[in-house]
Amino acid sequence: MSQKKKNVKFSIIFSVLFSVTIIAFILYFTITPETIDYLLTTPIRYEYFVLAGLFNFLIWGLWGIRIKILSRAIDSSSDITVLEATKIVIANLFLANITPSMAGGEPVRIYLLKKNGLHVGGATAVTLGERLLDALVFLFCVPAAFFLYGRYITNEYLQTGLYIAVFVFIILVILFLYTILNPKKIKSFLFKITKFSKRIRKKENPSKVLMKKIDHEVDNFHKSMSFFLTKGKKTFLLAGFITVLFWFSTWSIPIFLLLGLGIKPTFFFESYAAQVLIVLIAMMPTTPGSTGVSEGGIAALYGVFISSSLLGVFILLFRFITYHMGLIMGAIFQYKIFKSVASFSTDMIKTETEQEAEFR
Repeated sequence: MSQKKKNVKFSIIFSVLFSVTIIAFILYFTITPETIDYLLTTPIRYEYFVLAGLFNFLIWGLWGIRIKILSRAIDSSSDITVLEATKIVIANLFLANITPSMAGGEPVRIYLLKKNGLHVGGATAVTLGERLLDALVFLFCVPAAFFLYGRYITNEYLQTGLYIAVFVFIILVILFLYTILNPKKIKSFLFKITKFSKRIRKKENPSKVLMKKIDHEVDNFHKSMSFFLTKGKKTFLLAGFITVLFWFSTWSIPIFLLLGLGIKPTFFFESYAAQVLIVLIAMMPTTPGSTGVSEGGIAALYGVFISSSLLGVFILLFRFITYHMGLIMGAIFQYKIFKSVASFSTDMIKTETEQEAEFR
């Protein structure tokens, strides 16, 4: 078994076990006789739990629609369907959920978009264009979230963590915009990184074919991103509208779970604000799938409104719908595509990139 497959399998086992351990830990300290009594005497509305699960499929579909819109804008000949784009989304969820900041999902989407006809630069532009749209939504939502929820944040550690998350988020947005505005410097940086990685692995210097391909694909990426921000503004705005629907649908899931538990969410807007802050925390490159960090953030932010005796049950339901469900479905789809949940590697992109460059 290759070292990379071992690393992926380790990430899978670690992510799942760590998540289960954290949830078990929270349940141990929150389940009380009052919890059992409440669950036995209060009518549980299971249809809301089903609705929360179905909303996941709606969310993945919206993500697929966004990919189709951006792909079509990059290449008018692109014939990727919403169904195919949604399959790409679900397949990417597996690696996204076992890597920090969901970073592992991007290479999967780039690879599969290339398989569906886009050049690597265009596929990269679509994938990073999604990140840019997400960032723009959060630039508007984060201040509103702090305004709505700020008075409830009394824990110093939580305050510090949120401030760090906001700082890192802003820096990443600035760096992302810099890559769009300065393609020559990005090329120089990528050339240096490629040469350095070869030296570290004690391999020969990168081939001229690879260097030429990097140059070509950075140009493709720059042209594609520039297109989104100039001639493709209408398409970008449409994709932005889908992005807003995507996130607000995602943030609605806790409302359904609370209704299912028989809790009337009188803190409706505060729940949306808490979700924005939880995603912001989860974006930090910490643990695989932000396991532990997300559960802790949910406990801290929702513990203000939900009885401690029900908090553990809520977190269990929330993480199953938003994390474990995606992990399971992602594993199924990734297995169907790559014939193994641990077979995908960024080397697959690099190998195809070099092969493609030889024919140019």
